[in-house]
Amino acid sequence: MKFNLSFLLVLFLLCSCASKKEVLYMQDAITEANGTVNYESANIQPNDILKINVESSVPEAAIPYNRTALQRMQPQNIQLVQLDGYLVSLNNTINFPVLGEISTVNQTTEQLEQSIKDKLVSGGHLTDPTVNVRLVNAKVTILGEVNRPGTYNFTEQNITLLQALGYAGDLTINGKREDILMTREADGIRKVTHIDLTSVSFMNSEFYFIKPNDVIVVNPNEPRVKNAGFVGNIGTVLTIASLALSVTILLTR
Repeated sequence: MKFNLSFLLVLFLLCSCASKKEVLYMQDAITEANGTVNYESANIQPNDILKINVESSVPEAAIPYNRTALQRMQPQNIQLVQLDGYLVSLNNTINFPVLGEISTVNQTTEQLEQSIKDKLVSGGHLTDPTVNVRLVNAKVTILGEVNRPGTYNFTEQNITLLQALGYAGDLTINGKREDILMTREADGIRKVTHIDLTSVSFMNSEFYFIKPNDVIVVNPNEPRVKNAGFVGNIGTVLTIASLALSVTILLTR
């Protein structure tokens, strides 16, 4: 009886362990050739918050085109910057000082910079303006089998999927690395894809670089699902097994 119980415990532990093939990232990295990296700027979306600065060789001339004249003279945290930014409407427009309503449809921040600059010059407002546009509420949501699930803000123009997962403290040992679910909504279109982190092939996909408002879901692997459906975790298994073994020894004395 004691032998059978020990055998069943060992068998259960072996069945519930994740294999090396399920855990390692980019297992074919050595055999795959190096490739080029294509950086892309995301189009501006409704509910984006933009920080826009206009500068000129004559500083006083640019004052009417900036929300806060003192914004460059004192430090501001990200929350204050967002409150002072331009919220993109559901119609993809912003209301800019002096120039009025400006469309952001199918434009990146770089394209909007050029558009505002052209309007300032063609309208005779400024002769040599410098326009800087930054997205200040970019975020990615990471859920499931990661160490710190949640929503994370980023200020970089481009971050990768691996960097985003790093914000969440990496996958747990129970994360299903070969089937990461990713949802993206941009330009009125929703895309859902499955990504295999055990292969480098995902680096060549459009989902290698994160775009604002992406949602990443790391599902549990089979051992984790089996444990959750049975007794929860290995610690619980060992406790139950130890108790069962103790009871068996007492009854067979």
